[in-house]
Amino acid sequence: MSRITPLKTSSLGFPRMGKDRELKFALESFWKGKTSEADLLATAKQLRRDHWLLQKAAGIDIIPSNEFSLYDHVLDALVLIGATPERFGNDPVSLTGYFAMARNSTEQTAMEMTKWFDTNYHYLVPEWTSGLSFMPDTTRLLSELREARALGIEPRPVLIGPVTLLLLGKPAPGVDITLLLLRLIASYKQVLEALHAEGVTDVQIDEPKLVTDLTPWEKQAFRSAYKQLAEVPIKLMLTTYFGGLGDNLSLAVDLHTAGIHIDAVRAPEQVPEVLTALSPNQTLSLGCVNGRNIWLTHFAAVNPFIEQAVESLGTDRVIVSPSCSLIHVPHDLAPEKQLSPRIKSWLRFATEKLTELHDLATGNDAAFTANAAAVANREAAETSKNAAVRNRLTRLSEQDFSRKSPYPQRAEIQREELNLPLLPTTTIGSFPQTADVRKHRAAHKHGHITDAQYDTFLRQATEDCIREQERIGLDVLVHGEFERNDMVEYFAEFLDGFAFTENGWVQSYGSRCVKPPVIYGDVSRALPMTVRWSSFARSLTNKPMKGMLTGPITVLQWSFVRDDIARKDTAWQIALALRDEVRDLEAAGLQVIQVDEPALREGLPLRRSDWAPYLEWAVQAFRLTTSGTEDRTQIHTHMCYCEFEDVLPSIAALDADVISMETARSRMELLHAFRAHGYPNEIGPGIFDIHSPRVPDVAEMRDLLQLALDVLTPRQLWVNPDCGLKTRAWPETIAALQNMCAAAKELRATL
Repeated sequence: MSRITPLKTSSLGFPRMGKDRELKFALESFWKGKTSEADLLATAKQLRRDHWLLQKAAGIDIIPSNEFSLYDHVLDALVLIGATPERFGNDPVSLTGYFAMARNSTEQTAMEMTKWFDTNYHYLVPEWTSGLSFMPDTTRLLSELREARALGIEPRPVLIGPVTLLLLGKPAPGVDITLLLLRLIASYKQVLEALHAEGVTDVQIDEPKLVTDLTPWEKQAFRSAYKQLAEVPIKLMLTTYFGGLGDNLSLAVDLHTAGIHIDAVRAPEQVPEVLTALSPNQTLSLGCVNGRNIWLTHFAAVNPFIEQAVESLGTDRVIVSPSCSLIHVPHDLAPEKQLSPRIKSWLRFATEKLTELHDLATGNDAAFTANAAAVANREAAETSKNAAVRNRLTRLSEQDFSRKSPYPQRAEIQREELNLPLLPTTTIGSFPQTADVRKHRAAHKHGHITDAQYDTFLRQATEDCIREQERIGLDVLVHGEFERNDMVEYFAEFLDGFAFTENGWVQSYGSRCVKPPVIYGDVSRALPMTVRWSSFARSLTNKPMKGMLTGPITVLQWSFVRDDIARKDTAWQIALALRDEVRDLEAAGLQVIQVDEPALREGLPLRRSDWAPYLEWAVQAFRLTTSGTEDRTQIHTHMCYCEFEDVLPSIAALDADVISMETARSRMELLHAFRAHGYPNEIGPGIFDIHSPRVPDVAEMRDLLQLALDVLTPRQLWVNPDCGLKTRAWPETIAALQNMCAAAKELRATL
C-alpha cells in the first residue's frame, strides 16, 4: 500500500485550549486580575509554539497560523480588517477592548453570540454599520507568522473569507450591503498585500458559506470578491467544510483560486464531481479525516477517494487533510486512562488525527493493517446493540408523541394548579458552581471524602440555594444543580451506551469548554437520574419546584455520536430514556419540568432542502420525551443563541407550555418573529446576559420587559435570565436576580 510518492498533508486548524486547558485557566486568571496581560500573552505564545511543533513532528507538511485565538476567530477577523463594532470606539483594539466586545464593558453590552454553522462553537456576530473604519491591523497576523518562522516552520496563514464573514454578520438598518462588500474586499486586499510583502506565498481562506444555499446576490458577491483578491500574487486555498458544494461547485471553481478544499467526510458524494470540475491548474485538498467527531478513520473506505483523486489529478495536486479545523475535537487521546481499552482503540483525538493524515498520505502498510483490525473490532462489539431498546422503538405509536390535550386546555389547568402571578419569575436551572462546589466534587470523585460527606454538602448547598431564591422572591424555583458536572455528561453517566473521557475538552466559546460524552452503543436508562435531588428540593419549599432535564437532541448534538447507525435512532433512544425520567419526576410531585433543547437549531442541516426530515424526527424526539405527562404538568424548554426565525413552525410543534431563550444581547429582537408566526404558548425571553459579570439595573431590565410586552400578551410573558447561572459568582447572581424580580413587580403593578 505504501505510496511511491507520498502525498502532502495539511492541518486546517488545531485545538486552542492546550492539552491541559492552559489557555482557559490563563484567560480566567487574567479576567480576575490575578495575572498580567504579559502572563496571558506568554501562555498563548507557548501554546502556539507547542502546537506548531507537534504538527511538524507528526509529519504535517502545511501547518496553519493565525487560527489561534484568545476568544473567537470571528472577532479576530474583525480586528484584523478594522471592522469591530463602532459602539465600542476602540480602533485600534487593545486587549481590554477586545475582551469588552466579547464579555461586556461598563458602558456596553457584549456582541451577540450565535452558533458557528451546525456546531456547538459560538462566534461573536459582526455588526455591520456605515461608520466602520476598515483600517486593517495586521500586527498579530504578522507577529505569529514570524513566531512560526523562528521555529523553522513556514506556516500557511488562515483567514475567514470575506463573503462568509459578511454573511455571518447583521447589517444595521439602512446599511448598503453592496458598498459594505466593496470596503470589506479592499481591506482584505490590504491584508493579503501585507502577507505578500512578508514573503507569504500561500493562504488558506475559509468560505464555509459555499456549502449553504446562496442567493444570486451572494453568488455575485463571491465573484466580485475573488476577482479583486486575485490581483494580489498569493495562492489561495479556498476552504469549504461542513457539507458539499452542490450547486455552488461551478461557482467555487470559477473563483480561480489555486486550490479548493472539500469536506469528503460530510459529503463524500461530491468527490467525483469536484474532480471533474476542477481547472487543470487547481489543487485539491481532500478532507478525508473527520474534524468533527472522534472515531477512527476507516482507511479502507477513505483510501479509494484518495486514489481516485491521485489518478485524476496526479500526486502533486492532491493534499490529504482533515474535513475541517480540529478545534471541534479534544487535544490528545494518549493521557486517557479510564476509558475501556477496547473503546479507546476506536477513538482518535486531534493529535492522533494528525497521525492518520500522515498514514493515509504515505500509505503506511502497518498503519493500514492496524486500522483494519480496529475497525473490525468495533463492528464486532456486542456492547453496541441492545435488543430491548430496539424493540421498544418498533412498538411506538402515534399516541406516544402527543400530549393528552391541546395547549389552551392545559394552560387553564396549569394556571389553576400553579397559581402564579402575571409575569412569573424563574431561572433557567443552574446556580453558581463555586470553587467550593468544584472542590467537593473533585474530592468525592478522587475518594478524598465519603459518599455521606458529599451528600451532606450537596444537601446544604441545595437548601441554601432554595432559601436564597425565596429571599429574592422568585416564583418558580430550581434546586441549583450542584450535583451536576455538565448538562449532558451528568445525564450520560446514568445511561447505558455512553463512555466518558477524563480530558476530552472542546472549546464552546471564550474560555468555556465542554467535555462531550461518547455514545458508542444503544442508549437506555436503568435507574432514575434526577428524581432524588428534585424531590429533596421540592420538600424544602411551598413554591413550585422545577425539575431540570437536558433534551434528547441536545444530548445527541453535544456528545460524540456513534456513526454506525442513523442519528435519528440514537435520538429516539435517548428520548425514551428521558421519557421514563419525566414520568418519574411527575410521579414524585414535580409540577413543572424543563427539558432543555438549546441544540435543536444547531442540528439543522445547512441546506434548506435537507431541513424537513431532520426537523420531523428532532421534534418527534422532544415530543416522545414529554408527551407521557398529565395536562397539569407544565413542560418548559430552553434554547440558546441561534437563528430561530427559520424553524419557528418546528419550535411551535414541540408543544412546550413555556419556552425560554437568550434575547438579552439582541434586545428582544427575536420576539417579533414569534409574534409574526402567531406563537400561542408562553415565552420567557432572557432579560440579562449570564455570559458576563455585568449586572443591569432595574430600569434596564424593566425596559427590556416592556419591549417584550409590546409583542407578547401579559399571560404569555415569563421573566428569567437568558441562560443558566452556573458560570457566574453568587454576589452578581443575587444582585441581577433581585433587579429582575423588582422589574417584574414594577411592571406587574401596571397591568
